[in-house]
Amino acid sequence: MSEAPEPLVVVATTDLCAVTRGRSVPEHRLAKVAASGIGWVPANISLTALGTIADPNPWGSSGDLRILPDLTARYRTGLTGSATPFDMVAGDIVELDGAPWAACTRTLLRQALADLRARTGLAVVAAFEQEFQLVDAALPEAHPFSLSALRRTDPFAPRLQAALQEAGVEPEMVIAEYGRDQFEIVHAPADALAAADRAVAIREITREVARNLGWRASFAPKTAPDGVGNGVHVHLSFLDPAGRPAAYDPARPGRLSAAAGSFCAGILHHLPALTAFSAPGVSSYYRLKPHSWSSSYTWLADRDREATLRICPTVGFGGGDPARQFNIEFRAADATANPYLVLAALIRAGLEGLAAEMPAPPLVSGDPTAMTPAQRDALGLVRLPETLAAALAALEADTVARGWFAPVFVETYLGVKRAEMAALGERDAAAVCALYRTLY
Repeated sequence: MSEAPEPLVVVATTDLCAVTRGRSVPEHRLAKVAASGIGWVPANISLTALGTIADPNPWGSSGDLRILPDLTARYRTGLTGSATPFDMVAGDIVELDGAPWAACTRTLLRQALADLRARTGLAVVAAFEQEFQLVDAALPEAHPFSLSALRRTDPFAPRLQAALQEAGVEPEMVIAEYGRDQFEIVHAPADALAAADRAVAIREITREVARNLGWRASFAPKTAPDGVGNGVHVHLSFLDPAGRPAAYDPARPGRLSAAAGSFCAGILHHLPALTAFSAPGVSSYYRLKPHSWSSSYTWLADRDREATLRICPTVGFGGGDPARQFNIEFRAADATANPYLVLAALIRAGLEGLAAEMPAPPLVSGDPTAMTPAQRDALGLVRLPETLAAALAALEADTVARGWFAPVFVETYLGVKRAEMAALGERDAAAVCALYRTLY
């Protein structure tokens, strides 16, 4: 009997289209690779979701880089149903002398977190809720959120939960959701860099478990124009230098501490530009509409799922500490977005609010679409961009937001997104959704 093949470990990076790419090495070489990295090409960052390289781009055919694996961010499980273990290590892209590369999104998040800590003393705790659908599965009809909706896919949910647990992403739940064949995965809060690593690992492990059962898991923002959207909800809270919760103050409106209020104000101020990073697919904007339980305005609210920033509830029984439960949910993101870049942009915007000591935004209740323009203006409510083209224009118009990143990074990002739009051409919404359903 032949011996089992030696497992391969993927040293991975996540690109501007949220595609996980990288190179595999035999497991016995991982320690050596951890010291010197693996080869990478600058122009790879200009790959679109359709597999083409944006042209023009700043990189051309020249240059070399390394992906340096972070062994603390290794996710391994033998429970996906594949013949060999799923084994992925998140990496940082560096220059040949080891210096950080300007277009590495994981590095951009590291730098944003370091700047936040240096200037405020705050650390970010984050978690990602990710929605997806099992497509082409020919599943029987089931009620939303129902037991039968979960059990009809057995052993999908328990296998996924077990694989995620073994991989170390600390899944809290895998549940059937509202939409047709829709599910949601939530992981335990972690420091922000680890949370982004987990978000990537969760997507890839989910796809693998589904594939091995003969299905496909799609995280696309809309799998059909009239269907329920798949969002990515980013939960944020803060710790002070002593490790104490720093977002909660029961004496203030919404229980937001002064720091958390300023952080939220910074996000809302730059939100039109931020959507270019958090909702960067053409189909993202089929989802970001009023009355769709997603987001449509620059809006902070207490426990309202139409708001872009939602103050989440805390449980008042069972001995839980409300300060440690307390968090803010950002709802204008989806899985066409790179998790590292989303968090980096949110932290940069929040840091702008903290630096300027912006007052906390008003807590808004009610439906902005039912308000008069004057009422919306008084509350600071601005409609989010309604197309990807409009979001990119908002980013170009926001000089502060552009300044968070190196000019070559912004040039690359705009080029990739515009190449993607050009490739879609005049396709209607149904065709766009069908394509993204397969890509994500």
